[in-house]
Amino acid sequence: MSLTFALVGNQNCGKSTLFNYLTGSNQHVGNFPGVTVQKKEGRLLTNKDVTVIDLPGIYSLSPYTSEEIVTRDLLLRSKPDIIINVIDATNIERSLYLSLQLIELNTPMIMALNMMDELTASGGSIDIKKIEDRLTVPVVPITANSGAGVDELLSRALKTAHDKKMPERLDFCSGVTHMAIHSIAHLIEAKVRSKGLPLRFSATKLIEGDEPLVKELELTANELDIIDHVTKDLEIALDTDKEAALADMRYTYIEELCSYAVHKPQETIAQMRSVKIDHYLTHKYFAIPIFLLTIFTIFLLTFDVIGAALSDWLEIGISSVTEAADLGLTAIGLSAPIHSLIIDGIFTGVGSVLSFLPTIVTLFFFLSMLEDSGYMARIAFVMDKLLRKIGLSGSSFVPMLIGFGCSVPAIMATRTLASERDRKMTMILTPFMSCSAKLPIYGVFISAFFADNKAAVMMFLYLLGIFIAIASGLLLKTFVYNGQPVPFVMELPAYRLPTARNIMLHMWSKAKDFLYKAFTVIFVASIVIWLLQSFDTRFYMVDNPENSMLASIGSFIAPFFAPLGFGDWRAATALVTGLTAKEVVISTLSVLMGGDGDIPGTALQSIFTPLTALSFLTFSLLYPPCIAALAAIRREMNSTVETFYIMSYQIITSWIVAFIVYNLGKILGFK
Repeated sequence: MSLTFALVGNQNCGKSTLFNYLTGSNQHVGNFPGVTVQKKEGRLLTNKDVTVIDLPGIYSLSPYTSEEIVTRDLLLRSKPDIIINVIDATNIERSLYLSLQLIELNTPMIMALNMMDELTASGGSIDIKKIEDRLTVPVVPITANSGAGVDELLSRALKTAHDKKMPERLDFCSGVTHMAIHSIAHLIEAKVRSKGLPLRFSATKLIEGDEPLVKELELTANELDIIDHVTKDLEIALDTDKEAALADMRYTYIEELCSYAVHKPQETIAQMRSVKIDHYLTHKYFAIPIFLLTIFTIFLLTFDVIGAALSDWLEIGISSVTEAADLGLTAIGLSAPIHSLIIDGIFTGVGSVLSFLPTIVTLFFFLSMLEDSGYMARIAFVMDKLLRKIGLSGSSFVPMLIGFGCSVPAIMATRTLASERDRKMTMILTPFMSCSAKLPIYGVFISAFFADNKAAVMMFLYLLGIFIAIASGLLLKTFVYNGQPVPFVMELPAYRLPTARNIMLHMWSKAKDFLYKAFTVIFVASIVIWLLQSFDTRFYMVDNPENSMLASIGSFIAPFFAPLGFGDWRAATALVTGLTAKEVVISTLSVLMGGDGDIPGTALQSIFTPLTALSFLTFSLLYPPCIAALAAIRREMNSTVETFYIMSYQIITSWIVAFIVYNLGKILGFK
């Protein structure tokens, strides 16, 4: 029998961590709100007939934000077999507000009290039996990071789903609120039953003025008039607005329940520790310098120490395999064109990119630690003041942060932003962040031209991307998207020690994505580039690549880049092919430079100087992202025209900035 489990809870309560534990998935987990922006599905590791759905973090079932809409639609339309309500045990009062709404859905449900280890370590406790008796749903204490209690949760969830056991306690109201809810419930009962919707949930939502529900129930003018009268009587009797009346009803019940069954200190040990650390890390003057120093240290370790050494070792291994394959193909007497395709095309093109896998994995090891610890949430808080100056709020920092990994999920993460204006501005600015796909470009050129200042040049590129995003934001705010950003409210999670499981999953996710690209997009691109640079327009093999089809195409484009200092057709071609995936820039150059494994080194130095290399890096940083990211922008913008404008703006910006870098360098005497 197939079953569906839906994980529902507030932001940053541990849903994604529990999802990964149950399914063995490598969904991204971060200790800051808004990581999950759409539902994720996976099969239960111990039972492939069970589908687990991880829904975005929400605080209520009101259809206002995209996360709330995704969650509400699934719970009301798809009807999961059971709701697993994940609750932060250290903040149970806030979490229970959503729980009471979920109980009103009249769907089998179980509550998972997560982070119980933190609560008990601080001397707190929760009487599980009392909570179960009052809410009439199973309650299981767990610690999702370590897996403690998860087996019991799974066992009871399966039993509850099989037995189709509904919550018995649906009524949390009294007095005037009770009369209002039950009056409307009686009025709409027939229509609600015919639509297959939960009765009490529908009644409370109509009191709140839920427009989607009003349309779905097709209420008559007379019915709407009655509901309006009942709602106004409620507001007059309680001297408050309708939404506040329902919120007071739920919180009154929650306060009574927690005073009866919950004992916890005013602050947990983790919260007290976080306050002390935040005195420095969110300091008015020290916060940003500390952040920049932290990032510089990460770059230093990644590109000068750990990552660089590991990449060098892998490059030696790849060279050995390539030489062995070359000798083997020579020994069997394979034809020269096929031999060249395999060695000069595939091995050189894929191998030149593959050698940077350790660097990428090392970088995301450190970034995962920052995310998992809760530090990145502080940076979003600190950056709010700066982002407001360019017309955005601190909430835009999360998609931009994700953009340092990959632009595609970063663009999708803009769905969490409340304002359409903020969403569009963030989508335009996010591609200026240095995604991980650009790291092979940086690594090759920095090793060839700036070996003594790797971390400094890398820091320059990252900061340049941020600076251009800020400048672009000011332009957009002034000339395109007028208005003010929405207020930014963000709960800062307690600092937590990063877990090895989450860090390894994050690193594996990046490594898997990189390997997938290497053996699909980059593999195919290397073959195509080899074919185009090996044959002329009449499909005769050429001895000199400058007589090839690719040279003809590159020579046509090259004048566009000549004012930037790199008018060579090979450089121009590499940038164009890089639109498929940024890693292809390096595989293209590797193939075009003769396929002798000389990248990085003297081969690049034959067509670049340090100054033109810096100009090339600047253009690579800022020009349009890969086709997948552009498709994501098109999908989220829902406009081909706007996507074209964005792409044009990025091309113009990258050209102007690279032109400034090149000519400023010449004025200052750099070569």
